[in-house]
Amino acid sequence: MRPSTVLCWVLGLFCFWTAGCMKMGPDFKKPELQMDQPETFQYRPKKATLVVPEDRWWEVFGDPEINGLVEKVLQNNPNLQQAAARILELQYQVIQTRADRFPSMGLKGGAQRQHEPESILGSGIPIGGTVNQYGLSLPASFEIDLWGKYARAEESSRALLLQEKENRLTLSQGLVAEAISLFLQMQSLERRIQITLQSLNNYQQSVTFVERRYKRGLTSILDLRQARRTLNQAKGNLPQLRQELGSAQQALAVLMGEYPKTRKPYPQPEDYYKKLKPVPPGLPSELLLRRPDIRAAEAQLKSLNAQIGVAKASRFPSISLTGSYGYSSEELFNLFTPGAAWSLAAGLAQPLFDAGRLKANQRAAEARYTQGVASYRKSVLDAFREVENALLTRRKQIERRGDVLSFVVEARATQRVAETRYMRGLVDYLTVLNAQQTRFGAEDQLLRVELTILANRVTLHRALGGGWAVLPP
Repeated sequence: MRPSTVLCWVLGLFCFWTAGCMKMGPDFKKPELQMDQPETFQYRPKKATLVVPEDRWWEVFGDPEINGLVEKVLQNNPNLQQAAARILELQYQVIQTRADRFPSMGLKGGAQRQHEPESILGSGIPIGGTVNQYGLSLPASFEIDLWGKYARAEESSRALLLQEKENRLTLSQGLVAEAISLFLQMQSLERRIQITLQSLNNYQQSVTFVERRYKRGLTSILDLRQARRTLNQAKGNLPQLRQELGSAQQALAVLMGEYPKTRKPYPQPEDYYKKLKPVPPGLPSELLLRRPDIRAAEAQLKSLNAQIGVAKASRFPSISLTGSYGYSSEELFNLFTPGAAWSLAAGLAQPLFDAGRLKANQRAAEARYTQGVASYRKSVLDAFREVENALLTRRKQIERRGDVLSFVVEARATQRVAETRYMRGLVDYLTVLNAQQTRFGAEDQLLRVELTILANRVTLHRALGGGWAVLPP
C-alpha cells in the first residue's frame, strides 16, 4: 500500500473514532420556570371561536389596505433585509466552526538554489558549489476532538443560528404590529380631523348667529367674544392633528421601505367601528411554543450551555496528528521519481500551569449560563404579563366604550336642547358653549377609546406570538 494511502486511511480512522468521543460539559435541559402556571389566562374571553390562517392575523380586520401594507413591510423593510443577511452570516459561521472537526490538508511547493564556496580538504576532494533543491508535498494536520470541544463549539454555533432565525421572526412580528398600529392611528387622526372640521363649521354658524343677535341688541358683546374665542381655539387644534397625521404617514412609509412622504386625509365613514370577535388565547403553556422571542431565549441558553463544554474541554490534554507526503529532488524533471518521502507524527499537549486562567474561563462560562437562565425566565414572565395585560385592557376598554358611547348620545342631545333654549332666550350663551365643547370632546374621546381597542387587538396578537391556528413545529 502506498504511503499516501496509509496517511489518508489513518486520518480517516481518527475522524471516525473521534466522532463518537465524549462531550465535556452538561447536556442542555430546559430550565424550570420556578413558578406555578395557571391552566388558563385570567382575563380570557368567555367566547372565543375565531380561527384565521396561521401567522396572518391581520386579516381579521378585513381591510385589503392593511393586507397590502403588511406585504410591503415584509418584502421591503430594511431591518428585515439586514436580519436576513445576519442569518446568512451565521450559516457560514456554522460551516467554519464545523470545519474544525475535520482534518486540514494543503499543498506545499518550493524551489531553492544555494551556493557554497569550494574548498580543498586535506584529502584533495573538492566540496561546495551551486546546489538546486525542488520539493512538493501534501501536509495534513488533525486535532483529535477527544473531549468534544469542537463538537460543543459547533453545537453553540448552531444554537446561535437558531436564535437569529427566531429573532428575525420576532422582528417581523414587531414591524407588522407597528405598521398596523400606525395605520389605525392614521385613520383615527383622519376621523378626529373630520370632527374638528365639523366643530369649526358648528362654531362658525354660532358666531354668525350671535353676531346677528348682537346687531339686533338681543345679546351682549360678551357672548360674541366667547363665540369667536371658541372658534379660534378650535382652529388651533387642526394644524396639530394634521402634523400628527403627517408624522404617522412618514413613519409608515419608512417601514415599507418607501420615501417618507405625506398625503391629504382620506374621508372616513361614520360606521367604521366593527366589533371584532374575541381572540382565543389558548393555554399559557402553549404560549412558550408560539412566541419566537422565547424560542430565541431558549436557543441562546443552548449556546451558553455548549460554551461551558468548550471551556471545560480546553482544560484537558489535546492530541494532534500531522502528516506529510511529497517529493524532493535536485532536478526539476526528476521531481516525481519513485520513492516519495512521507511522515506521520502525533503530539500531546497538556497545560500544566496557567495561573487559573482556564478554570476561570470555565467558571465564567457557567456564570454566563446562569445569567441566561435568569434572562429566559424574565422573558417568559414578560410574555405572560403582555398577554394578561392585553386581555385585561380589551375587557375594560370595551366596557369603557359603552359608557363613552352613552356619554356621546347625551352630549349631542344636550347641545340640541341648549341651542333651542338659547334661541328662545331662556339660557345664556355660555350654556350653549359648554354644550358644544362637551359634545365634540365626547366624540373625540370616543375615537380615542376605539383606537385603544383596535390597537390593543394588534398588541394581543403580537403578545400571543402571531398566528394561533396551528402551533409552529
